[in-house]
Amino acid sequence: MLKDITLGQYFPGDSVVHKMDPRTKLIMVVLYIVALFLADGFAGYAVMILVTAGFVWLSKVPPKSLFKGLKPVLIIIVLTAVLNVFYTDGTVLVQVWKLKITYEGIIRAVFMVLRIVMLICGTFLLTYTTAPVALTDGMELLLHPLNKLKVPVHEMSMMMSMALRFIPTLIEETDKIMSAQKARGADFETGSLIDRAKALLPILVPLFISAFRRADELAIAMESRCYNGGAGRTRMKQLRYERRDYLALVFGVLLIAGMIGLQVVGV
Repeated sequence: MLKDITLGQYFPGDSVVHKMDPRTKLIMVVLYIVALFLADGFAGYAVMILVTAGFVWLSKVPPKSLFKGLKPVLIIIVLTAVLNVFYTDGTVLVQVWKLKITYEGIIRAVFMVLRIVMLICGTFLLTYTTAPVALTDGMELLLHPLNKLKVPVHEMSMMMSMALRFIPTLIEETDKIMSAQKARGADFETGSLIDRAKALLPILVPLFISAFRRADELAIAMESRCYNGGAGRTRMKQLRYERRDYLALVFGVLLIAGMIGLQVVGV
């Protein structure tokens, strides 16, 4: 299960999405999420499915990797579908005791599952196609106006980027510790919920120690390279908007306008 968590991983490539400015991709993710929550009805979800599939095709990220990232949240997806099926009022199709399956509940469950799946796949494309350094630069430039309010924009962007960067590392470290504990006879899959929670203690202690050690080594490495925050700091690669970035932003605005239009029409 741990190996299925792909958040924070970066897949190098030369696709159109990889070449886009990180600021554009950050804005597009926000516009995509807004459009996804504005989608209502068959037409709206059909449009969002086509848009999501188009982004995946343009990014050249293997769909297998996206679906692999859905495994850790499979329980949430199933639970959401079940709750919507049984607790939505409408035309009753099947009734067993007090549980009722309605037509509206089935439609709502399908829409909610699609929304969650597309939300995860769409947001995962940001980290899949953007290097951590580029993501930090893009986030810092977008939030740069907050510097006037004494907000430590550079430090915030750096911390968020590092958090995403080290998620795969911590997952790999956890998997190694669990394998080592299993080789020593530890059992994480049987017993009551309390027993399983107690069995995780031998994992959490070395994991926290490893995380603090990595953080200390990173701090020493940054200090030895005379790292000094964002004041007067330059970049090896300057970010510049190109034609594809403007076209992407226009598409994002049109997508939201289209979702609003479908709501008004009631399709």
